[in-house]
Amino acid sequence: MSSSTTMRPSPIDSFPTPTSSAQAETEKILLEHLPVGDNTAAPTLQKNAHMQYLIRNIVQGFPARYTSQDASQPWLMFWTLQAFSVLQVGLDPGNKQKAVETIMAWQHPEGGFGGGPHQAAHLLPTYAAVCALAIAGKPGEGGGWDQIDRKKMYKFFMSLKQPDGSFLVAHHSEVDVRGIYCLLVTATLLDIITSELVEGTASFIASLQTYEGGFSSASQPYYTPSSSAGGPSILLETPRPPLGEAHGGYTFCALASWVMLLPFLPSSSSASQPKINKNSLLRWLVQMQGVPAELGGFKGRTNKLVDGCYSWWVGGAFALLESIGINPAAVVPGAGAPTAEKQDGDDWDDIDDSLMNRKALQEYILFAGQHPAGGLRDKPPKHADAYHTLSCLAGLSSAQHKVFPSPARRKELLDSWQATANSTNEDGLRKRVFTDALCYTEEEGTETIVGGAPNRVNATHPLFNLTITHTEGMMAHFYKQTVPPRVFKRATAGKP
Repeated sequence: MSSSTTMRPSPIDSFPTPTSSAQAETEKILLEHLPVGDNTAAPTLQKNAHMQYLIRNIVQGFPARYTSQDASQPWLMFWTLQAFSVLQVGLDPGNKQKAVETIMAWQHPEGGFGGGPHQAAHLLPTYAAVCALAIAGKPGEGGGWDQIDRKKMYKFFMSLKQPDGSFLVAHHSEVDVRGIYCLLVTATLLDIITSELVEGTASFIASLQTYEGGFSSASQPYYTPSSSAGGPSILLETPRPPLGEAHGGYTFCALASWVMLLPFLPSSSSASQPKINKNSLLRWLVQMQGVPAELGGFKGRTNKLVDGCYSWWVGGAFALLESIGINPAAVVPGAGAPTAEKQDGDDWDDIDDSLMNRKALQEYILFAGQHPAGGLRDKPPKHADAYHTLSCLAGLSSAQHKVFPSPARRKELLDSWQATANSTNEDGLRKRVFTDALCYTEEEGTETIVGGAPNRVNATHPLFNLTITHTEGMMAHFYKQTVPPRVFKRATAGKP
C-alpha cells in the first residue's frame, strides 16, 4: 500500500455536489487510517478485541440501540455465531444449547421462522435461523435440526410463490431477490428444493439484470390476474424491466440463486432458456472495487461510497463466477507474470489470476474496517455493529482464500452417493444439488494473507456464508449421505 501522500484522489470538476463532497471527505478520512512516515508494520487483525465484542453481545445482550432490530433476532444470532466461526472460535456445548433453544422459539407453527417469538414467518429470518442452527445445532432430540418442521416450511414456501416464478418475502409483502436467495439456501440445506418449488424462478432472476450488468431487487410483474374468479393468472409475452438500479446485495443474491438453480435448468441451450449476461456482470463487479484512495474497498452501487459490508456482497461474489463458466485464468491472461511498467504510486501487483484485488480488499478491512473497541464497521468514523462485523470478516475470508467448485471433489461426492429407500424421480436432481453445493474446495497453496499467518481466518462457503464444515454437516444429515473426508495439505500463507 502506498503512503497517503502518493495517492491521487478521485477527479473532480468545478461543480461540487453532495455526492462528490461526500466522496472527497470519505477518501480523506480513509487515507488518515494508513500508516504514516516510516511506519511500515503490517496491519493486524485484532482477533481478541473482536471476540470480546461478540462475547459481550451474545452473553450480556445487545446495546439499547438494537431495539429497532426486534424483528431481526435470528439475524443477530447468525451474524454473531458465524463471526465466531470465521474467527476460528467454537462455542461451548452449554452456549450452543442455549442458542438452539432460542432459535427454535422463533419457528412459526405454520412453517418457517419469524423475526422473534410469535412473529410472522418471513424468508429472511428463516435463512438466518436455519444457518444459525447449522452452526450451533445437531441431530437428535433437542439438537434443533430434527425439530425443524420441513413439511410445513415447504408449504409456507409454496404459499409465497408467484405466477412469474418469484416469491413474496412473507404473506402480504413484497417480492425481493434477497428473499428468493434465503429460500433457496434454506431449501438446499434442508433437502426440500424441488422442480415444483423453483419452476420459473431462473427466468425471474434473469429479468433482474440491469443495463449495468448487476442485478436489482425485483422486476415489473408480467402477469395479470385472471378475468374469472379463481382462474389462473395470465403470463404476458412482453419483457419485464428490472425495478431499480444494480446493487451489491441484490447482485450477490441473484448470482448465488442462479448458481443454486443450475441443476434445474435445461442442459441444452435453447432460445427459450433463461440467460444472464456474464460479461456485463463481470464488468460491473470489477468496477465496484475502489481505487487506492478508497483503500480498495467495495461499493454497492455506481457513484456511491465504499462500505465494509460489500466486502462480502461484492467481494464474495467473485468465488461464484467459475460456477457460471467464467474462468479467471482466461479473463486475465498472463496473470501473475511481472509487469513491464507500473504507474506512479501503484504497488497493487496482480499476484494470481483473481479478478479482484485480494490484497487491497484485505487492507481496507484491516486499516479502516476495524473499530478500536472491537467489532468491524462500514468505514470510519462509524461504530461497529453485528452486521458489518460478519460482513467484513466474511469478505476478509473471501480475499484470503480461493474457494472454487472442484471437479475432483464433485467426483468423490458422486461416487459416494447412496440412493435412499424412498427414492423418487427427482433423486437425480437431489444428487446434483448435493454434489454441486458441496464440491466447493479451497485451492491449496493460494492463500493470500496480508499481515501474515496470525491474520488468517477460516474459509467460508461462497453460496451460504457458512464454513464448509458446517455446510457439510447439515446437508449430510438431511440428504442422508456420508460425506467423504477431505484430504488437506498444508498451504503456504501468502506474503504480507
